[in-house]
Amino acid sequence: MSAKVCVVGGGPAGMMVGYLLARAGIDVTVLEKHGDFLRDFRGDTVHPSTLEVMRQLGLLDDFLKLPHEEVAKLSAQIGDDVIHAADFTRLPLKTKFIALMPQWDLLNFLVDKARAFPSFHLTMCADAYGLTRSNGVVTGVLAHTPGSDVEIAADLVIGTDGRHSTVRELLGLKVIDLGAPMDVLWLRLPRREGDEELPLGRILAGAILVMIPRGDYFQVGYVVPKGAADEIKAKGLEAFRRSLAHMAPAMADRMDTITSLDDVKLLTVAVDRLETWCVPGALCIGDAAHAMSPVGGIGINLAVQDAVATANILAGPLRGGGVALEDLRDVQRRREWPTKVTQAAQVAVQKRMIAPTLAGATPKAPMVAKLIDHTPFLQGLAARAVGMGVRFEAVRSPG
Repeated sequence: MSAKVCVVGGGPAGMMVGYLLARAGIDVTVLEKHGDFLRDFRGDTVHPSTLEVMRQLGLLDDFLKLPHEEVAKLSAQIGDDVIHAADFTRLPLKTKFIALMPQWDLLNFLVDKARAFPSFHLTMCADAYGLTRSNGVVTGVLAHTPGSDVEIAADLVIGTDGRHSTVRELLGLKVIDLGAPMDVLWLRLPRREGDEELPLGRILAGAILVMIPRGDYFQVGYVVPKGAADEIKAKGLEAFRRSLAHMAPAMADRMDTITSLDDVKLLTVAVDRLETWCVPGALCIGDAAHAMSPVGGIGINLAVQDAVATANILAGPLRGGGVALEDLRDVQRRREWPTKVTQAAQVAVQKRMIAPTLAGATPKAPMVAKLIDHTPFLQGLAARAVGMGVRFEAVRSPG
């Protein structure tokens, strides 16, 4: 097998870069190690930056036909205060909201649209385990498939295989670990009439709760100290229900819907980034290049922005004489600054708010949060920072 570009990993970065390169007429093969995308408790927040990319591609109307929730304003309870933190209706965009939908719907949508291009190819159940090289240049991917092992020769390999990236490990790229004081336990609770006014996040002494509305249920993220998940589960189901009910008293009568701790899934949080994103013939983007904290729910959207920048920068060289190492470095130069700024903000929130709260401190809304709460203009600026990111990447013409 051969392709101009082999993308390893069928997440948001992989599917978007695959779509964009195929749209530009470049032969691209995406490898996804699973047989489908049906894995729950992944990033489900599609921010205005990603919706704007969809609009620029002419896909927005079809995309918004998929079942989703629209959140135009963000609020959070910090101690005794409810803070109105961001107002997306103030954005200068057509889509003035965050769309909440299962990540598998986003991925299946991109696959469906990408298949309209004859240069797009997707291989499911293809688990990459090795890279081929020639004279120090990466020349392809080795993968296990149900039928046999395969080799995909490629002019460029793009690693988009997440925070536990096989590609970056095979490349031996140095990881800078920024640390994370928490993990997240994910579960579902029923959603009922009257729940619409509940704040998205709750920060109380000793624990943090996030409740993402998803149709007839909430996707609930229970933030716990790093490494504490086993101890919490060891205390048993009833203790877990009580602690959760303490965080969300309005939902205490729904705790019996958690019938087993097997219903509770662990997300091990990491915040890191590669020192160097590329070597000759290979590039990492998305979580493979920079694992993000769940703070702000920006992981999907930063990955999509990476994909747009990658296609913008590399489509021309791929159609021409080939991609040089300097072209790959241009991608890192373009996306490294917004990554560093975003991670610095996340780490600051972790250190100043999350870590003390999880250690038992009584949380108090910072003065800046109270100022934002009372200032609509600042709520618009916060919406722009969260919804559009530090640097927005506009889609270029495929020609």
